[in-house]
Amino acid sequence: MRKTNTHFIARAAAGLALAACVLVPPIAGSSEGGTGHYVPGSVATLIDLAPARPGWVIEPIYLHYEGDADLSKQIPVAGIDVFGLKATSDVLLAGGFYTVETPIAGAHYSVGVMLPYVWMTVEGEIETVLGDRRVRDTASGFGDLTLIPAMLAWKDGPWQYNAALTVYAPTGDYEMGRLANPGLNYWSFNPWAGVSYNNAGNGFNAALHGGLVFNTENPDTDYRSGTLVHLEGSVQQLIPAGKGFLTLGLEGFWVEQVTADSGQRPILGDFKGRTAGLGPVLGYVLPLGKQNFVTEVRWLRELDTKNRLEGDYVWLKLVYQF
Repeated sequence: MRKTNTHFIARAAAGLALAACVLVPPIAGSSEGGTGHYVPGSVATLIDLAPARPGWVIEPIYLHYEGDADLSKQIPVAGIDVFGLKATSDVLLAGGFYTVETPIAGAHYSVGVMLPYVWMTVEGEIETVLGDRRVRDTASGFGDLTLIPAMLAWKDGPWQYNAALTVYAPTGDYEMGRLANPGLNYWSFNPWAGVSYNNAGNGFNAALHGGLVFNTENPDTDYRSGTLVHLEGSVQQLIPAGKGFLTLGLEGFWVEQVTADSGQRPILGDFKGRTAGLGPVLGYVLPLGKQNFVTEVRWLRELDTKNRLEGDYVWLKLVYQF
């Protein structure tokens, strides 16, 4: 197989979403709205690795999510309790990274930012004095800004070690009592680390990343979503195709809430959540001299959930490194 230096491009996770930070009412494990800033499975493959050479990385991302919860499941959303929550979300993220020339602690050091624009529809049943009523809200607008103040990549032969801090800022539109909100109205902090292996001889790649997500309190609802643990892994095979390489792979993720939500009505109890899923990954890597272009499509199906929506994530990621 032809060798290429494109195996090490791209950025780190967290931001993406939601990756970046979109309201895709299904993202964290439980959490207010059955969602959260971190999107499960957002940092797992070649295209998600921290940059390992100086320069710029431009990365647009499209994310579609569609999921629902059982009618008997009660989930707090923007200050109200909702049964049978159902949500559809489309998110367009624009962002980029810059990697400095001088190594820091022996690592390639990058900073980045991601800004999402969200289109969403959310519906569910709420209790009123006149009985249960089905409510449907739609909203669009900028979501919460994702900041990556530190992203580090250490290279050691075929191995790459990554570490980063992702910060989600409550800059998106939010309104109490509205089911569909592009913003979540609280801060989240996601330190994460991982390792990847690239065999330039036979084109085999594997990666494993994990981290923690800490959330602050929503000042409008006095609700604080619990801390999450997330783990993502992938295997990919690069196959020569035209002037570049076709990538075929499989990705899996697991997210578990390890501390309970707090501040809402005690009837909800611990309200801890989890999700796990699996799906195929298809991509293309095109070396362009000192520049690189990478595109990737992934479909991730949630297979085991608790206290959250269950559905499908469809990603389209593009990376241009120069």
